[in-house]
Amino acid sequence: MGDMASRAGSVLVLPEDGRQSPVALAVQRGVRRLFAGLGQVTVTELTLASGRRADVVALAPDGRITVVEVKSCLADFRTDGKWQDYRAYCDRLFFAVTDDFPQEVLPEATGLIVADQYGAAVLREAPLHPLPGARRKEVTLRFARAAASRLHAAFDPEGARGII
Repeated sequence: MGDMASRAGSVLVLPEDGRQSPVALAVQRGVRRLFAGLGQVTVTELTLASGRRADVVALAPDGRITVVEVKSCLADFRTDGKWQDYRAYCDRLFFAVTDDFPQEVLPEATGLIVADQYGAAVLREAPLHPLPGARRKEVTLRFARAAASRLHAAFDPEGARGII
């Protein structure tokens, strides 16, 4: 699966999926560990109904949906205006960055997570904007289908054709 890590000697090697930089993959991994520790499940690169792809989506046991937009560097943030579109698909919206990212440029109306490949910490909670029921159902179904199809593909790549 594209988001598993392996050890080569004593050096942690992150997977290559072609879409994210090594820095973004490390931040993504730390964010996923954070949410797992909070009892939430995550998927990465989830395509939403708008056609936008969310970097990390977390699903809490109570159905709350969190989107995390990973920014690997300042240029990544400055050239990407699509993050505002994600608010319509989640209850909470965070940015996740490395500890050396200039945090003052990030919007205060979003949450802030600092992460590396080993873990993450929430520096600013995201405001809660509860989703309407129909939108929550739609995002939850996309989440479930993405997770199930990726698991199927990990165990039976040929049998998963057509569902990914």
